[in-house]
Amino acid sequence: MGYGEIITITYYFVQAFLCLCIIIFGVILFVLCKQKPARTTEEEAVIVIPAASAKLSASSYPLTEIHAATDGFNHRRIIGKGRLGTVYVAVKMPKGELVAVKRIHPRLVLNNAGFGFSSILKWLSLADHAHVVPITGFSEGPGERIIVMEFGGMLSLDFYLHQNTDGAALLDWDRRLRIAAGAAKGLHYLHQVVAPPIIHGCVKPSNILIDVKFCARICDYGLHFLAPNEKQGLVGYVDEEYWLEKKGASKECDVFGFGVVLLELLSGRRSEEGLIVKWALPLIKEMKFSEFLDPRLAIPSNVDPLFRLARVALACVGNCRKNRPSTEQIVVILSNLEIKFASF
Repeated sequence: MGYGEIITITYYFVQAFLCLCIIIFGVILFVLCKQKPARTTEEEAVIVIPAASAKLSASSYPLTEIHAATDGFNHRRIIGKGRLGTVYVAVKMPKGELVAVKRIHPRLVLNNAGFGFSSILKWLSLADHAHVVPITGFSEGPGERIIVMEFGGMLSLDFYLHQNTDGAALLDWDRRLRIAAGAAKGLHYLHQVVAPPIIHGCVKPSNILIDVKFCARICDYGLHFLAPNEKQGLVGYVDEEYWLEKKGASKECDVFGFGVVLLELLSGRRSEEGLIVKWALPLIKEMKFSEFLDPRLAIPSNVDPLFRLARVALACVGNCRKNRPSTEQIVVILSNLEIKFASF
């Protein structure tokens, strides 16, 4: 056999071997793909909750059941109206327990048609924390998007601060510090404990509910996708960056809104679409607390915790996004203030 013939045989042998390897690799790849199908977008959006607090996702209810529970969305059952929708108190059958039903505004439903409402609500409903209002169910249909939440007779911080004539007496400084610390813990849970993190999108007093024990609980979290550009009810509680270059909601933006909430707790004033920030910042910097603190309450003998709370508010609203404190830092400071103030 000549040298040329050896080279030719070797060449064909190598080609045959390579072809065989390719075929084997293709078979293996096919088997693996059959065993592990590609994950869908909805599967990838599922939230990861620590095992200790894991719970089932929200139930889907037929619209007929929601309609019956609210007496046909009877106006007498309305307990609140906001930028996203109208909230009704409903009787959930068969146990007869009271729940809150948020009916999203029809125009927002139309703007978000096909957005994956049920997938997002199932994700949000897995959040489980003492300072977060649980989402227990949802319903959807043509022109309707419904969110079912725990009720428990809770009223908003906005009601206590700005609507109830006895609100100031009910919210003394001790309770205001507890509410601030509790809301911070709830926001920290949403930002840092669950994964992927839940961005609230509009942290304000009407989205912080107060239960019968004056424990703060955050509601309406993660719903900013329904009305990202709706300015009514949002201006004053989001930073300037929100509107620039479509940056939108973020953890830092939530911290800004929380800072505005602190200013309202301390002063008793409304946000007035952000005017409270311009009014409060120079007073805090110059330590003019007699002009800044809620005049309906007497200034406590130990004003240091309120001074430090005001400094936290200043850091939240007075800096750009990259320089704002994290929720973890805020929780540490406010928890210490709550303990120190209670000891006096």
